[in-house]
Amino acid sequence: MPRTRRLTVVAGALAVVAVLAGCSTTIHLEPAADANDPACAEISVLLPDAVGDLDRVWTDAQATGAWGEPTVVLRCGVEPPAPSTEVCTTIGNVDWLVLDQEEERQRLVTYGREPAIEVVIRRGEEIDFRTVVESLTTSIRAGMQPATANCTDRVPTGGADAGGAAGEG
Repeated sequence: MPRTRRLTVVAGALAVVAVLAGCSTTIHLEPAADANDPACAEISVLLPDAVGDLDRVWTDAQATGAWGEPTVVLRCGVEPPAPSTEVCTTIGNVDWLVLDQEEERQRLVTYGREPAIEVVIRRGEEIDFRTVVESLTTSIRAGMQPATANCTDRVPTGGADAGGAAGEG
């Protein structure tokens, strides 16, 4: 192969690699303790390409997903919560504990399912957490294990600011 042609092929290959590298940002996340649970693999393959207007971004941790910059983060394999006095609501036919709001984020964890799934939504965004969780739940529900416990006192669908409780039921 002539030298000029080899240089053209190498330059073209480098250009393709540079373009592809520029298009893919990988977000660093810590995997959950039980991220290697085979059921988390089922969840991972069902994660959607977008949640609302937020496109999926790639992560470097097993059994995780992220959307936005990331505005929304999902981790499968977190420790299943025990019965609690935290707000409990049903979104997309799945029970979720709505954990205390933090200044910069809102966290929800599936209740009564193993492995448990955590969704973290960054606060301050023009985004409705119920819509985000509904979208994710709809996408991954087929891969979730059946519930072994349910919320005993659910918050109505309209919001999560009223009190509720989770318990074996």
